[in-house]
Amino acid sequence: MSKKDVIMPKMGESVAEATIISWNKNIGDKIEIDETIIEIATDKVDSEVPSEYSGILVEKLFKENDIVKVGQPFAIIETNDGVSSKETIIEENNNEATDETTTKEEKKEITPETSSLKKDENRNQIKNTSEVFYSPLVKKIASEEKITPEELNKISGTGRNNRITKKDILNYIENKGESPATTIKENAIKIKSDKSEVVEMDRMRKMIANHMTMSKQTSAHVTSFTEVDVTKIVNWRNKIKNDYFEKHKEKITFTPIFIEAIVKAIKDFSNINASVDGDNIIIHNNINIGMATALKNGNLIVPVIHNADTMNLFGLTKKVNDLAERARSNQLQPDEVAEGTFTVTNVGSFGSLMGTPIINQPQVAILAIGAIKKKPVVIETEQGDFIGIRHMMFLSLSYDHRIIDGALGGMFLQKIQEYLENFDNSTII
Repeated sequence: MSKKDVIMPKMGESVAEATIISWNKNIGDKIEIDETIIEIATDKVDSEVPSEYSGILVEKLFKENDIVKVGQPFAIIETNDGVSSKETIIEENNNEATDETTTKEEKKEITPETSSLKKDENRNQIKNTSEVFYSPLVKKIASEEKITPEELNKISGTGRNNRITKKDILNYIENKGESPATTIKENAIKIKSDKSEVVEMDRMRKMIANHMTMSKQTSAHVTSFTEVDVTKIVNWRNKIKNDYFEKHKEKITFTPIFIEAIVKAIKDFSNINASVDGDNIIIHNNINIGMATALKNGNLIVPVIHNADTMNLFGLTKKVNDLAERARSNQLQPDEVAEGTFTVTNVGSFGSLMGTPIINQPQVAILAIGAIKKKPVVIETEQGDFIGIRHMMFLSLSYDHRIIDGALGGMFLQKIQEYLENFDNSTII
């Protein structure tokens, strides 16, 4: 027997510590490799910390709500000598994969004489013949529930490095064949009376509330609006979306097109890409675009596309899809929601024509994109004016009037409109 320290893992360059939200294990409990020990929160995201050892939890070094620094031990596990670490299991799995051909030949020879092997046939199939790591606990559950390797590969993992945790596979089993629906009331503490119901805010909702209130108290908010003809963009996307999905196995949305136009406009008006520090204005060289993303539970998170100005439309599309998918499955790393310099929010995805968004501090501007609607529009030509049916959309820019005047805000908004309306519909991605 030996004792192993469980260390608070590194969660990104911008994170030095985390708060323990809850313990998933009690002293004396058995812990499998990659099984969640604690749930933690940083000032950016919530996540789980899995064990790198199998054994018995013998000591908790911190309580709930305690702050633990990255690299600091927070628990002690007593392990059995010989089977203690995740690295050991990975090495064994790699050996399994390397000797796969030999193993199959051996099984053909001994199967008639060894009936007990048939009981573990499904478990033997679920092994790491790829780069994906499955913990012994996950493989055991998969075997008992008769989950095939193909099914296992399709489960979205929420553990570190996208690994499948015990919670992931149990959720999959529970919701198999169903479409899970989560509401803001789920898992909340409820107090009922005859006429009303009180629902306690979860931690993320409290953070959002505090952040929004602080922003309104900090910045002098002003909002400007413009209406954009996006007919070219709509027709282009309708023309290429099926081929794009067939080629890349993912959708192309309007979001990366809008972000590309925003980045171009920021290059023209760099004072928009700024923050305020006392009496100083900090104009950022990097263009890091935050994209507000709604979660299934009704909360909001803002993953950031770092150095968006270095990406073409294809690169932006891949990044937008990746961040949005991982945001909704709680797989974002703390660095991926940090250091944004400008934010965009798509209020049109919920049917709103326009909105007056609150600035995401410490930034000084945020753009809201409204729903795209067909409407009759007066079109000016050299031959005269006429009325045509066009795809129209409202943009609304909220900005900090302490450093951005109406002229700058208006010109920036018009520049985005110009880039969108002059979109090159011969673009190939």
